[in-house]
Amino acid sequence: MASNTLRFLQAIAPIVLLARLAQASAQPQRQPSQLLPPGVARPGCRDRCGNITIPYPFGIGAGCYREEYGFELLCDDARSPPRLTISGGYQLASLSLSAGEVRIYLNATRKCYNVTTGAFVDRNDDASLALGSASPYRVSPTKTRLVATGCPTIGYFVDGAGYFVSGCTSVCRPAQYAVEGQGPCTGVGCCQSAIPSDIYYYEPNTLSLQLQAGKLDPILGANVTTCQYVFLADADWFSYTDSVFFNRTDDFAAPVVFDWAVRNVGNCSAAKLNMTDYACRSRDSECVPSSNGAGYRCNCSQGYEGNPYLDGGCRDIDECLRPDEYQCYGNCTNLPGHYICKCRPGTDGDPRQRNGCRPKDKFTPALKVVTGVSVGVFLSVFMCFWLYLGLQKRKLIRTKQRFFEQNGGVILQQQMRSYTSAGAGPGGFKIFSEEELEKATNSFAADRVLGRGGHGVVYRGVLEDKTVVAIKRSKMMEEAETKEFAREMLILSQINHRNVVKLLGCCLEVQVPMLVYEFVSNGTLYHYIHDKDRKTDITLDTRLRIAAESAEALAYMHSSASPPILHGDVKTANVLLDDKLTAKVSDFGASKLAPADEAEIATLVQGTCGYLDPEYLMTCQLTDKSDVYSFGVVLLELLTGKKALYFDGPEEDRSLVSCFMTATKAGRHKELLDSQVRNEMRAEVLEEIAHLVMRCLSMSGEERPTMKEAAERLERLRRYQQHPWAQDGNLEERQTLLPMEQRDLPSMFRQQDILDLEEGSAYTYSL
Repeated sequence: MASNTLRFLQAIAPIVLLARLAQASAQPQRQPSQLLPPGVARPGCRDRCGNITIPYPFGIGAGCYREEYGFELLCDDARSPPRLTISGGYQLASLSLSAGEVRIYLNATRKCYNVTTGAFVDRNDDASLALGSASPYRVSPTKTRLVATGCPTIGYFVDGAGYFVSGCTSVCRPAQYAVEGQGPCTGVGCCQSAIPSDIYYYEPNTLSLQLQAGKLDPILGANVTTCQYVFLADADWFSYTDSVFFNRTDDFAAPVVFDWAVRNVGNCSAAKLNMTDYACRSRDSECVPSSNGAGYRCNCSQGYEGNPYLDGGCRDIDECLRPDEYQCYGNCTNLPGHYICKCRPGTDGDPRQRNGCRPKDKFTPALKVVTGVSVGVFLSVFMCFWLYLGLQKRKLIRTKQRFFEQNGGVILQQQMRSYTSAGAGPGGFKIFSEEELEKATNSFAADRVLGRGGHGVVYRGVLEDKTVVAIKRSKMMEEAETKEFAREMLILSQINHRNVVKLLGCCLEVQVPMLVYEFVSNGTLYHYIHDKDRKTDITLDTRLRIAAESAEALAYMHSSASPPILHGDVKTANVLLDDKLTAKVSDFGASKLAPADEAEIATLVQGTCGYLDPEYLMTCQLTDKSDVYSFGVVLLELLTGKKALYFDGPEEDRSLVSCFMTATKAGRHKELLDSQVRNEMRAEVLEEIAHLVMRCLSMSGEERPTMKEAAERLERLRRYQQHPWAQDGNLEERQTLLPMEQRDLPSMFRQQDILDLEEGSAYTYSL
């Protein structure tokens, strides 16, 4: 028997040690109770049951609680006092909004020894807990303990799957053998163990220690209790004494502390993704992640109190009215969320300490001398610094003046005055200062960038008169270009066409001049065609109108401007759309005035791959037919919805121009068109459009149409496509709108003539 007893004591020793360590390390931290201000419940909802305040998100009755499992409460007013319960019928003892805790009564489970039968009888009425994972409640691991009383016994509880969660062992020991310093519940007659986190299921069990069948061990059975109990209890509530529990045989319920949280999402970050369901409704509140299981709670921000789950529920604390909590022994001024405490006039020191503010010391002679010397040194340093700033300012002014003259500012001013005196006027053109443009763009902030291109960065700016503009900050400019810059700017400012982005002014006091254009709100044609997030399809009439308007703008620059202007970089990214989808040709970064001498040849080939005129690449001579070729690529993008260069197919099919010419020769060009274009476009219009595209993309510039001819042809084709009477077979009217007879397209192109270049890269060729 002695050996058996020794083995049992060795077996339970680790359990007793763990229980003592858990008790020593889990000292509960209590927060002082706080009085909730008025308006803790939703308007029109009941806010009390007996002496328990019911703040939202909890509530009684429909519409008074958060629509989520576990926040609805029931109040039984028939009892005295009224009884408040949660889902599952568990009685609620108290509820704290700020601490995120509730106290719920749970019955203790007991097993009593029947002397007559010599067996133990279980009593487990309503002792278990089954809330479910969706419940907002979790047993508090810091303020709740599992307690087992009586001896000898092992008390433990299991989870929903029947697996052990926590437990402890209680044995009996004669009083004369009591260990000095042993606590009231450390294994002799009573034991307790800590609770892990995220517990919402609890099923208690007891295991009696019997070493012989039907007979208790004479040593362990000394002072055996009649009943053995296992229960969860608030650590502060439970206080074990032999006189109370040793011979206890009745039923009782113990308060258990639960942590609650909003648990329909895992954490604060996930909760803020759905602001409609976000529980923290007050503006002056903040989200706090749950420390016990998934979910979150809401607290009023520092300096506020109330109910963060209600709109406007958190209210400013007037700290000046609470001197016991917020010590201030000077002049107190309340501010939203905080307060200011200062010493009274004539005193200084620490106003938050009693007698911390003292009368100011007199200004002694020694202090006057020190102050005078300090002021003198400060003024000397200040004067030196002021002189340094003055010199730097003068240097900056000289630098700006040098750039202004270098960029042709003086010549531009003279030309503007001559235009004004002649009555022509500069068309609202203005020379801006660098400070004006910095202010308009918030010092060229990154969030003001509209786009980046090969020639520079475009910013959105707002001038002092609230005019919204686009400001282009170029990257570099050749010295040869600066000589003609002033003249070119003045000529470009004279362009007044509804389909050309208006040049409003420039800034010349920087190393590379900046240009100011009118702001076009709807982005580029490139994004309008190729943006995958665009919800609606582009109608054929819209495509033809944009093409016709772009052609009209280029025709105006080629034919009506004096001298003619060549764009040099026509592409969909340089065609802007306003709020009515009116096309406006922009970005004259590569533009040139038509050379007086036709033999003039550029030293650099500039432009964008996929749009470059092959003849321009070979001769380095930019002509108006170079713009015609690039416009043909733009027209092809509009009709097909494909990019000028793309890399999702075979290497020979990466050029849109090459694919279209190959398909045209095989009579399959209709297959390349956008599905909506194929459905809407008449067959005769399709052939005329294809013929116009092929002419524009001719390898020889002489065989290409002028931009004026292309614009007129597109407008006639658009009107023909629109008019219902075009279906009447009226040959005369059809010939008016569609003057070209359908014919076989000339086979003037060869597959190897098409340059297959990478999309978006700029090709530069030096002579």
